Amino acid sequence: MKHQTLPILVLTFVVLFPFSKPDLGSDRSALLTLRSAVGGRTLLWNVTEVSPCLWAGVKCEQNRVTVLRLPGVALSGQLPSGIFGNLTRLRTLSLRLNALSGQLPSDLASCVNLRNLYLQGNFFSGEIPGFLFTLTDLVRLNLASNNFSGGISLGFNKLTRLRTLFLENNQLIGSFPPDFDIPKLEQFNVSNNLLNGSVPEKLQTYAQDSFLGNSLCGRPFEACSGNVTVPSENNGGRNKQKLSGGAIAGIAIGSVLGFLLLLVILIFLCRKKSSNKKGSTVDIATVKHPEVEIPGEKSVREVENGGYGNGISVAAAAAAAMTGTAKAEANGGGAAGAKKLVFFGNAARVFDLEDLLRASAEVLGKGTFGTAYKAVLEMGTVVAVKRLKDVTISEREFKDKIETVGAMDHQNLVPLRAYYFSRDEKLLVHDYMAMGSLSALLHGNKGAGRTPLNWEIRSAIALGAARGIEYLHCQGPSISHGNIKSSNILLTKTYDARVSDFGLAHLVGPSSTPNRVAGYRAPEVTDPRKVSQKADVYSFGVLLLELLTGKAPTHALLNEEGVDLPRWVQSIVREEWTSEVFDLELLRYQNVEEEMVQLLQLAVDCAAQYPDKRPSMSEVARRIEELCRSSLREDRDPQPDLINVSDDLSSR
Repeated sequence: MKHQTLPILVLTFVVLFPFSKPDLGSDRSALLTLRSAVGGRTLLWNVTEVSPCLWAGVKCEQNRVTVLRLPGVALSGQLPSGIFGNLTRLRTLSLRLNALSGQLPSDLASCVNLRNLYLQGNFFSGEIPGFLFTLTDLVRLNLASNNFSGGISLGFNKLTRLRTLFLENNQLIGSFPPDFDIPKLEQFNVSNNLLNGSVPEKLQTYAQDSFLGNSLCGRPFEACSGNVTVPSENNGGRNKQKLSGGAIAGIAIGSVLGFLLLLVILIFLCRKKSSNKKGSTVDIATVKHPEVEIPGEKSVREVENGGYGNGISVAAAAAAAMTGTAKAEANGGGAAGAKKLVFFGNAARVFDLEDLLRASAEVLGKGTFGTAYKAVLEMGTVVAVKRLKDVTISEREFKDKIETVGAMDHQNLVPLRAYYFSRDEKLLVHDYMAMGSLSALLHGNKGAGRTPLNWEIRSAIALGAARGIEYLHCQGPSISHGNIKSSNILLTKTYDARVSDFGLAHLVGPSSTPNRVAGYRAPEVTDPRKVSQKADVYSFGVLLLELLTGKAPTHALLNEEGVDLPRWVQSIVREEWTSEVFDLELLRYQNVEEEMVQLLQLAVDCAAQYPDKRPSMSEVARRIEELCRSSLREDRDPQPDLINVSDDLSSR
């Protein structure tokens, strides 16, 4: 009986073993193979744990790995073949923002349940593999910012559930198949490739941004040359259309009349400009910074009044912005008590109000408390002038409060040099900061010519801003900034941070407390004119998060459901690697990851929900100074492992 049973068992083993299905053990083995195959930072997996479901970036359902998220963890090298043949239950795979190269392994086709595939920001090459078109459950596919080549296959039409397809910033060539059609597609981008030909009919509803950087024609671009109607040459060319003599004469007469009309308009505009210069020489050249909320084609008066000025030129409307009673008084029209610029400190009075009003001016931006101008005086001096709005206090009270502001003296504050007060105009004169604001630097130029902000610059900006705010808080327990945001952190040519707009919240009425600063506002603040020092700390914490993530607190992706930046950061860190939150421009600096995480932890501490949980600005400045010193040490580990602080953050 025993001899009969043994062959049966052997036969059963031989028959069933090749058909045994992968389980959690095979999933674990595949992940360990991946871990040993890719270079860069060691994955922080505790391999002593039997279950891979406890590893960071791994999620399981029904005892199988279904989610693998390893974004921005400095993986490099090529993905080995054979691992995805075991990870057959994967629904989400995210390897974005790493340095992986080579072709995609063919056994990825085994992941037939895959719904989300995020591979952007690597160095994958070769043609887009055909096996991807067999993954018919795909909903999100992002292959952007790689080195994929070849054409765009008609095989994409097989992905009938696909809603997102991002292929931008690759080396794709050729033209689209004419019948390219993915029925449920909602998000699409192929910009910055080498594509040519016409845009398929089913893609013509997308904006130009989805196709820029190619040689495409047809909607949303100009019509393709092949679509231009060519005159018929039948019957020996007798049907060619020719212009009659009357038509030619009409065109000539119309051209002459148009030229004369243009000449009259130019003469009128020159006279208009000349008459405007008699009142003031102030001019506005451009709207300089991208965060400016003034429409570029409207004058200051037009913006504030909501109208179109009945044809008043930009220069003329700009002149009105800094004149009125100010000009009359500067020219001596205000009797013996004529008002003048009031300077602070012992600085030489190298210009007066009349010099200021004669200066050429450029709009820098329209902010919370008024419009700022760059004014170039005749002697070459450049200053920034802020024209306050909604000042509701008396002249005596204004003078008392503005003199307190003028007395503030610190290397990380934008100094207030002078002010002017009249019934109709309130002007503040500051030093001009050549590099503009931190907001413009972070969010302005996103094109190819952008200079990345490295860790050294960002940490130095954070330290400078912290020291400036710390100085304000040390002037008294009731003194706060009240309006901390990235557009109020100005920069010198050497990227030194200067805090601006301090002390102005007490000068203006409630109408100057716009919703646009709500992303920085502490939850306990109900009156933006009454902001505590702890509320300043909260705003500074949001500013630090903005520096680290590269995202503005009012970013559309964050706020479409009312999510603020601190909550967004905490939600990402709970679910994924801490590095997921960092700006892509910072991920290249692997030797300072520990300091980046420490600054992230400090930012979260500052943005704590309850004021008594937040540190003081003195402690904040001290901690930033320590991590800046740490990043300069020469005895550092050149590639330290990234600290995962998700447990720390999720407990808050």
